[in-house]
Amino acid sequence: MKISDKVWVVTGAGSGMGKELAIQIVGKGGRAALVDIDREALLATAAALGEGRTSVHVMSVSDAEAAAALPGAVMAAHGQVDGLINNAGIIQPFVEVEELPMSATERVMQVNFWGTLYLTKAFLPILRQRPEAHIVNVSSMGGFIPFPGQTLYGASKAAVKLLTEGLYAELKESNVRVTVVHPGAVQTKIMANSGLGSPEPALGQESPGISAAQAAREILTGIERNRFRVLVGPDARMLDKLYRLAPRWAVGFITKQMAKLRPQ
Repeated sequence: MKISDKVWVVTGAGSGMGKELAIQIVGKGGRAALVDIDREALLATAAALGEGRTSVHVMSVSDAEAAAALPGAVMAAHGQVDGLINNAGIIQPFVEVEELPMSATERVMQVNFWGTLYLTKAFLPILRQRPEAHIVNVSSMGGFIPFPGQTLYGASKAAVKLLTEGLYAELKESNVRVTVVHPGAVQTKIMANSGLGSPEPALGQESPGISAAQAAREILTGIERNRFRVLVGPDARMLDKLYRLAPRWAVGFITKQMAKLRPQ
């Protein structure tokens, strides 16, 4: 589906991939309803895009009542909604399942899975009424291969993966296209936005992963080509192949790589 002349709801639009998605959507001639819990970050994104092409909606995607009210607010601002990009997400503290508090588990699931489901169900009736529409749910490479220390994050993103693939099957004959996105490492503020601090890369080291701008370009290209599945970044594409060919070996490889990152 083309981006131009369409209204796109983008969650997590205050920073990172969400901000870049909004910038590039407007750059392609679309309009963006910006959604984030961080008011100042949202206003900064809107200011960077100028007047007339965006609207600002401050809310947590994990708030079911706010999610239910959002379609009306977006319709009031733009008169139509053509696409939903469920991008907002958080990670868990870097600890194993045994050590992870249930409060942290519930928060990750609430934002990553329930937030995606709340907004999907809220907007789907409106999207069905459009000549063409698109739902894009951002999972993770952690949604198809496990990363020790991020197991519950991965479980939440695996739930997003299966939810999206099920939606694809259910909506296959409708006017609503569905895409699941699996980003690899991307340079974003997800640690800070997850309440885990903002560690700086060591002197002489570059921040790992591709830029948020490059990730957004790959996602929007996937939307324009109506792809069922978008793997973002070389690491996601490599691990997808490895996990398909030799899943047990791939899990062992990831476990060894994660062990190297732990403090000695």
